[in-house]
Amino acid sequence: MSQNPKRITILGATGSIGASALDVVAAHPDRFRIAALAAGSGDAAMARLVEKFRPERVAMGNPEAARRLRERLGTDGPEVLEGTSGLEAVAAHPTDLVISAIVGGAGLLPTFAAVRAGHDLALANKESLVMAGGLLTSEVAARGVTLLPIDSEHSAIFQCLMAGRREDLDHIVLTASGGPFRALSAAELKHVTPEQASHHPNWNMGAKITVDSATLMNKGLEVIEARWLFDLAPEQVRVVVHPQSIVHSMVAYRDGSVMAQMGTPDMRPPIAFAMSWPERVALPVSVPDFTELASLTFEKPDTERFPCLALAFDAMTTGGTHPAVLNAAGEVAVAAFLAGRIGFTDIPRVVAETMNTHAARPLDALETVLETDRQARATATRLSAQPARKSA
Repeated sequence: MSQNPKRITILGATGSIGASALDVVAAHPDRFRIAALAAGSGDAAMARLVEKFRPERVAMGNPEAARRLRERLGTDGPEVLEGTSGLEAVAAHPTDLVISAIVGGAGLLPTFAAVRAGHDLALANKESLVMAGGLLTSEVAARGVTLLPIDSEHSAIFQCLMAGRREDLDHIVLTASGGPFRALSAAELKHVTPEQASHHPNWNMGAKITVDSATLMNKGLEVIEARWLFDLAPEQVRVVVHPQSIVHSMVAYRDGSVMAQMGTPDMRPPIAFAMSWPERVALPVSVPDFTELASLTFEKPDTERFPCLALAFDAMTTGGTHPAVLNAAGEVAVAAFLAGRIGFTDIPRVVAETMNTHAARPLDALETVLETDRQARATATRLSAQPARKSA
């Protein structure tokens, strides 16, 4: 191990992933130090982080939040940048590892900026691979940087792949908790409120990801992410519902062996593993007491009640710009649901109708992705303002 602490930059420092990563940094000051931090609009939270971790550079995506942060920090604080260009500048700031944890499509350009600066990347912003998987993985290869997964499921796959030769892989199995409404009927799902959908039974996540988990859209995005992270064919990615969230994911080999990675539902282990890879650091995280677990159960996902997962598989199979449309429509629909403008079951409706209006194009450039994202958001916004059509 190097005598100097590893320099860490966190994009999305005030979110749940950022908070867990900073917990790891604080627990191991001999191993890690913060180089730079970025967030969207939480200037009060960012001010506290600046005081504690003393980053060299800071950015806020929201310009007004950046102005407030400058006032909070005064003349003794670090440089505070703003907007997308500010996020990109922080991503490119000298560092050893960038943790990309900005939620949604807003993380796309900063993630690319980190890779183009030659930084190793620990990826929690799954949308970067969903929207532009082929472009990002090509950039990673061209720059010779390391891409490490942070999502618990993808970290599990990454660890299970260490157990065998890549050429012996048959398929992977991503586990899904099923969300808080796994047992509800289709009729009951129509009455789910934003407040109900914002609470997950096993994980502590932000509002958007929690709602995505409830619709199984989050698992759909992870399916596409896994396809690019591990260079898989669409048919090699499978999903199983596992309500206890103890088995984080599995890898099946061609001889019938299945490797599973297990642990309590806590984001610190996968984050710390990405930060310290190929080593591991000690964490105050308990190992599951298997004698106390009543059962570990597995079931097929119900894509009739939760069609977002099927839509994601369709987008992955179609390829090109289709996954970017899926992501953009999903973000708009979730925002509309949280604002009370549409119902819970309208989320997949808006996504499906937006996808149906789009003719997939090859993923030839980042500009194509950005233009597709803009068009899909406009379509989804319009559809979110329209009532659902009644079936005949």
